[in-house]
Amino acid sequence: MGDLHVFFFPFMAHGHMIPTLDMAKLFASRGVKATIITTPANQPVFSKAVEKYTQLGFQMEIRLLEFPAVEVGLPEDCESADKIPSVDGLPRFHKACAMLQPPLEHLLQELRPNCLVADMFFPWATEAAAKFDIPRLIFHGSSYLAMCAMNSLRTHKPFNHVSSDSELFTIPNLPHELKLTRLQVSPMERSKLETPTPFSEIFKRVFESEDTSYGVIFNSFYELEPDYAEHYKNVLGRRAWSVGPLSLFNTDAEDKAERGKKSSINEHECLKWLDSKNPHSVVYICFGSTANFAPSQLHEMAMGIEDSGLDFVWVIRNKREEEKWMPEGFEERTKGKGLIIRGWAPQVLILDHPAVGAFVTHCGWNSTLEGVCAGVPFVTWPLFADQFLNEKLMTDILRTGSGVGSKEWKSADCDGVKREAIAEAMKKVMIGEESEEMRSRVKAMKDKAKKAIEEGGSSYLGLSSLLDELRAYHAKH
Repeated sequence: MGDLHVFFFPFMAHGHMIPTLDMAKLFASRGVKATIITTPANQPVFSKAVEKYTQLGFQMEIRLLEFPAVEVGLPEDCESADKIPSVDGLPRFHKACAMLQPPLEHLLQELRPNCLVADMFFPWATEAAAKFDIPRLIFHGSSYLAMCAMNSLRTHKPFNHVSSDSELFTIPNLPHELKLTRLQVSPMERSKLETPTPFSEIFKRVFESEDTSYGVIFNSFYELEPDYAEHYKNVLGRRAWSVGPLSLFNTDAEDKAERGKKSSINEHECLKWLDSKNPHSVVYICFGSTANFAPSQLHEMAMGIEDSGLDFVWVIRNKREEEKWMPEGFEERTKGKGLIIRGWAPQVLILDHPAVGAFVTHCGWNSTLEGVCAGVPFVTWPLFADQFLNEKLMTDILRTGSGVGSKEWKSADCDGVKREAIAEAMKKVMIGEESEEMRSRVKAMKDKAKKAIEEGGSSYLGLSSLLDELRAYHAKH
């Protein structure tokens, strides 16, 4: 079976590296030799898991490319998205990524893998792989629904036909009637400017590479969004394989606790605290690794959490300036009811705990899947990227959550949600008949997720068919 060798090349951001590592482990567990391509500063994200898998007898390795941060005017240690000093550093970061094409080609030429799975943000990877007749698969790290909806927004621009920013419009040509306002669409998408920005150019190339690459690999499973998997393949005509939910491949507690970074809290201490709580009584609040709230919004969030009267675990990623927004006496008043984690939290471990009854989330796709796999209903609070679209899947289609009423796509200084709305959404998902219905629906989806990755399940078979196809391609060429 060790006949295939696949390169995995994730974008340098935790939301991209973590699922890609899980994917590499999955491929390795199916007899494929998996090589992860990354930069020196990001090696620690992968090294422990790779070492462990190698000891178990699987073929995994890491190859490093030097990241040209200084050459593009970024700080020397800026090798991942969370290290970018300011918003204007983003185009530079992408420029540095594009400079990785020649060293990547050198590696492709040297090792001649049978396939390159490269992140969507490396559109040039298709061209690099083509030089050596190597099929390139794109990894978006997003949902089918989000990809279908973005395609529709880009093609039809329905937001141009509304009279105000708050008027709802329907996203055309989708399996369900999904509505957004103009403010919930990315500013880059809705701007009428004809002059391209560095970022709009990148996205243009990202979507063009979808047409020229071998296909797309999804961290999703068919039963979660069947209409959109079908739409993506049959209506948009894209080749795609579902192999998720990838987070389910971490079966032991250590793997679950150490996904991404070392946790800022001892997981035993965290679990002990949760052990003292009743089933479904705790709300877990976490917004991933790139959310950026205005201080006034964080203050409002604290007040809403307190006003809900519910027990909570709140992950506060940004420790700076906390004294400016944290309500005076908040921690004393919520002592025993609340646990605050500052920094990185062992999310999968927390969500899987029976005491957790709801998940307040930004609807990033990794977090969404982790919530589904834990069978926990959602309080949705999208901020930017594909999050407003993922929210629709959870609230409108699967009916496994309720929103706080987030109104505007913003990648920094997010604000505008009042404490009353926060407390109300938390209570709605935690207490009463409706919350029980949401919980039973998401529990049913949790069971389907588990079945999907088991032998004979939809994602298991999806990966089998992809591997068969790559073998056939390899035999022909």
